[in-house]
Amino acid sequence: MPDLFADDLPTPPPEPPRADAPLADRLRPTALEEIIGQSQLTGPEGAIGRMVAAGRLSSMILWGPPGTGKTSIARLLADAVGMRFVAISAVFSGVADLKKAFAEAELAAKAGQRTLLFVDEIHRFNRAQQDGFLPFVERGTVTLVGATTENPSFALNAALLSRAQVLILHRLDAAALGTLLTRAEALAGPLPLTPDAREALIASADGDGRFLLNQAETLYAAKLPEPLDPARLGRFLQRRVAVYDKDRDGHYNLISALHKALRGSDPQAALYYMARMLTAGEEPLYVLRRLVRFASEDVGLADPQALLQCLAARDAYLFLGSPEGELAIVQACLYLATAAKSNAAYVAEKSAWKAARETGSLSPPAHILNAPTKLMKDIGYGAGYAYDHDTDEGFSGADYWPEGMAPQSFYTPTDRGFEKRIAERMAWWDELRAQRGA
Repeated sequence: MPDLFADDLPTPPPEPPRADAPLADRLRPTALEEIIGQSQLTGPEGAIGRMVAAGRLSSMILWGPPGTGKTSIARLLADAVGMRFVAISAVFSGVADLKKAFAEAELAAKAGQRTLLFVDEIHRFNRAQQDGFLPFVERGTVTLVGATTENPSFALNAALLSRAQVLILHRLDAAALGTLLTRAEALAGPLPLTPDAREALIASADGDGRFLLNQAETLYAAKLPEPLDPARLGRFLQRRVAVYDKDRDGHYNLISALHKALRGSDPQAALYYMARMLTAGEEPLYVLRRLVRFASEDVGLADPQALLQCLAARDAYLFLGSPEGELAIVQACLYLATAAKSNAAYVAEKSAWKAARETGSLSPPAHILNAPTKLMKDIGYGAGYAYDHDTDEGFSGADYWPEGMAPQSFYTPTDRGFEKRIAERMAWWDELRAQRGA
């Protein structure tokens, strides 16, 4: 039986990439020290650096954007501590592949060889499949290294997370991407770009090293007669689609950033985050729903026009469609960002709902109950009701609270925007009420 997997023990060293291999593959690091932009993990004080120094790995989840080195780190980790490396992808693998990998790892363990099981796109395994890793991780049959672009809190189950350390990889900054291009040029020659175009190419990568090298390879293959400036580079290369997952982190992070920029009265930042969402393919009606909610939650009666502006933007978008209707969304966004802010209505809602749940059986006072029948009139329904419009001030000052419940204060207007006038009006009514109750 062991002979069946004899070829897997130990893992042979990886073959050097072919001369015709993609540029990104030819530039793949051969040691952890060559990993770019992740020194917070791979450096001497980083989690990975310390594990390698100790010669013992624990299971981990590498979480980071595309093109930041997750696969390279996993392979180099196995080499650094002398472990057998097995890689599978959750996109192309199923239960049968996992069973085979675990069976081989158990045989390897009997032969004294530890196995690092690298699972790319691990979030694509469902919850039951993720549970299948647990006994093999607990027994030490495999050291699991999972790679994901998704937030592990949402994408992985709690049992698996409790047995693996989550390590966060950063998007590559301009300096790291510049180093990557320098390595490419040392291998393949100078890129046909002006200095400004080189910076533009780095910016277009948006932190993704693999994308940057693929774009560089396109430029090399074109054999251009002269260097491109930024404008010609933009026309030559296909526009990059923004990285944005509407079901996971990108969606929630950007809508949160938009909401907080609006609340902070920063129209420039709010417009930027909204543009990020819409240019990445977010549904405009979703953005409009969030703006309508914001108009009530964070502007409220400080500027009653805010809600009307958002509803008008919705109608305009539905009438015009994209892209013409998106200008109405921009207008609503800017209106909200520059409007006076108040969450008094939001606070009032929560307080009133709480009181209603606690006192929901109390009847309103009899004097404000309708009395459509003689019996109701006989038992006092409607007796003593004061019709406010018949008073000089249009205000009776009557008590509208249920018997046995003291008057409550849920809504406290601010002194900002239109709410300042509301506060003055409420104070006048309180004064009249006090005078008539004296």
